[in-house]
Amino acid sequence: MAQFQYQGRTNRGQSVQGRMEASSIDTVAAQLVGRGITPIKIDEVSKGASLLRQVNDFIGANKVRPVDLIMFCRQMFTITKAGIPLTRGIRGLAASLRHEYFQEVLNEVADRLEAGSSLSVAMRHYPKVFDQLFVSMIAVGESSGKLDEVFRQIGFYIERDEETKKRIKSAMRYPSFVLIAISAAIVILNIFVIPEFAKLFSRFGAELPLLTRILIGTSNLFVHYGHFIALGAAALVGGTIYYLKSEPGALMWGRYKMRMPIVGSLIERASMARYARSFSLMLGAGVPISQALGLCAAAIDNPWLEQKIQGIREGIERGDSLLRTHLQAALFTPLVLQMISVGEESGQVESLLTEVAEFYEREVDYDLKTLTDKIEPLLITVMAGFVLVMALGIFLPMWSLYEVQTGK
Repeated sequence: MAQFQYQGRTNRGQSVQGRMEASSIDTVAAQLVGRGITPIKIDEVSKGASLLRQVNDFIGANKVRPVDLIMFCRQMFTITKAGIPLTRGIRGLAASLRHEYFQEVLNEVADRLEAGSSLSVAMRHYPKVFDQLFVSMIAVGESSGKLDEVFRQIGFYIERDEETKKRIKSAMRYPSFVLIAISAAIVILNIFVIPEFAKLFSRFGAELPLLTRILIGTSNLFVHYGHFIALGAAALVGGTIYYLKSEPGALMWGRYKMRMPIVGSLIERASMARYARSFSLMLGAGVPISQALGLCAAAIDNPWLEQKIQGIREGIERGDSLLRTHLQAALFTPLVLQMISVGEESGQVESLLTEVAEFYEREVDYDLKTLTDKIEPLLITVMAGFVLVMALGIFLPMWSLYEVQTGK
């Protein structure tokens, strides 16, 4: 079937646009009229535009960002709380969106609702937009009659999760920039600067210090075998990425990054906060513990932690307590384990898991504020060592040559 791009207006005069797959323009017009949309313009999408769409899908340009989902959840909370029919509300949201792909998804979800599907079943057809945790929460909201509250909780969860990610990325931006600058300086010096000094030193035929000979040898490698070095570096990066995407590599990296110097404990606590908050969210919505743990494992975005959480789930299914299974996982601090124990005894696991999440989030916030202070001395030491090596390797021979020339 061909793709068609359409523009139209709803019964309330709202402007609507989007894309649709159909056999003909008449079929598109009939479907739009069935939705309550008066078609104004319908054009068949050219093969070039369709190819461009596929390229955008491949490179992720059409990806629905977390901020889009946050706004969607907030708007859906308002719509469901006001009692507006889901189909009308979703179509109204789609009409107001500028994200073309998300607009199409919402229109297709509305189509499935009109065909008799539930909202969770309709969303399950778009796993790249609505993940398993999102869909499961919507299903719980539908069955409990608290869909508005579920949308509010999901929006809050995605927002807190995204804020933590952004803070970690912001804290790592400065050291990443410094390391990239040092790497670029090493390449430029070895290809353009050191060879000129090597020519100067060779004219005098004097014996050069060991450090200078090492620098000149490294520079020769870059100049004469630079293409092999580039290919080797590309192969190393590609091989590393391929290995990390494999199951054993993903497990190894998931475990190692939580033990990295300086930032490892930060990543670990941010992951624990995400786990505790998602677990609390699922329990608060009425999801059974076993199913909630399975969904949390899928949402944690760390294969090693996912394996640990699945172990907790298996322990619960065997009849073990939450405290015992979390103790066996060897991931949580004694304070957190004590809070889980109290929550299990008092029947307030959900609220105490929220406290656990906030406890970890406060620690992450504090560590992020002091992270730059911890990294700066290390970066200064690396930069000072780099400058010292270059200075000694280049200027010591020049001083020696000056002494030879002046007879001192």
